[in-house]
Formats: sequence, C-alpha cells, structure tokens
Amino acid sequence: MSVSIHPAAILLIGALLLPIVRGIPRKVLLVLLPILGFANLLGFEVGTTWTYSLAGYDLTILRVDKLSLIFAYLFHLAAFLAAVYALHLEDGLQHFTGTLYAGAAVGAVLAGDLITLFIFWELLAISSVFQIWARRTQNANDSGMRYLLIHITSGLLLLVGAALHYQETRSLAFVHLELTSVAAYLILLAIGVKCAFPLLHTWLVDSYPQATPTGTVYLSAFTTKTAV
Repeated sequence: MSVSIHPAAILLIGALLLPIVRGIPRKVLLVLLPILGFANLLGFEVGTTWTYSLAGYDLTILRVDKLSLIFAYLFHLAAFLAAVYALHLEDGLQHFTGTLYAGAAVGAVLAGDLITLFIFWELLAISSVFQIWARRTQNANDSGMRYLLIHITSGLLLLVGAALHYQETRSLAFVHLELTSVAAYLILLAIGVKCAFPLLHTWLVDSYPQATPTGTVYLSAFTTKTAV
C-alpha cells in the first residue's frame, strides 16, 4: 500500500480543526481522527524510513521498526479511548491539546534522529500541560508550571546531549547509544525524567492529581510510555 502521510500528521493537523468546529461535529471529529490515523498507519511496513536534508543535516523524520510500530498502534488506540472518554466535555482546548499530545507521542516514537525526537519531545510537554491547567484552579496552575519547567528541562538535556553526540560522531541518528560518553548520559537523563525514573518522578505525583479527570487519562497514556 502506498502512503504519503506521516503517521502523526492526521492527529496533529486534525487537532488544529477541533477548536474551529463545535458541538456534535467536533465530537465526531475527535473520535474519527485516531481511527483515520490508525488506518493510515496500517500502510507502513517495518523498515520504512523517510530521510530529508535540512541545513546540511540528514534528518530521519520517520523510522519504522517493530517496537516503534507497536507503540504507534497502541498510541492510536489510546487516543481513541481517551477521545471517547472526553466526549462529555465541551472544552475545545482539552480536545485540541489532547489530540495534539497524542500526535506528538506518535511522532516521537517514530523519530529516527535526535532533532526530530527533540521537536516532538517538546511538543509533548507543551501540549500535555494544558491537561493540568484545564482544571483552572490555583493548585493546577502552580502544578502545571512545575510540570512544564521539568519537561522543558528534559528537552534541553536531550538537545545538549544531541549536540554533544553530533560533535563526537558527526551523526544525529537515533540509534543504540552505549553509556560511554557525556552525551549518552545526558540523553538517558532526559528520557529518565520523562519516564519518571526513581528520584526523577516527583513531577508525576505532583501533577497527575491536579489534572482534570479527562486530562489524567491522556497523561497516563502518553508521556511516560513515550519515554519507555
């Protein structure tokens, strides 16, 4: 089957439409997007890669292997279930950011280079924090700000690690990294923060209880699972 749409694109682009439509059409679109995304994903085979040159760098914006494909399937399923759970909401912001969040997770697990990973990594942080702020309480605002600072820091660690790795190897490919360099340890630390490793998990217990019920469903489905 020939495909030309990135597996994350339907969720990401569709999310932009959600604040525009209202009522029943929005709810239909909310549920339909992960279904369409899943159908599109079925056209991708293990071993598929999309590589582009940008400013002298070779970026692999898509790399499908067995593990990433499984997670991409699961994230579309999670997005569908979360959308069904979110149907009772009239909050377009949560619908928009929740779907954007799911798309960022799909893009991250299918990233084949460290720069593409960084872009989706930070989009994960920015889109997911609104699932906390949507509660619109002072505690939620404060918790969301702490959550955002921690996850932006995770992204910065990833970016610095990627820069050092490129300096050492002249490659941005996201492949197996031996823990033999500062770059590899920084990337592991960045992943550890988002994965809620022991001693790096305080953001999780701080933020999840402050999110809306629907927000907690989205948060539990994507952030730590993407890091895994």
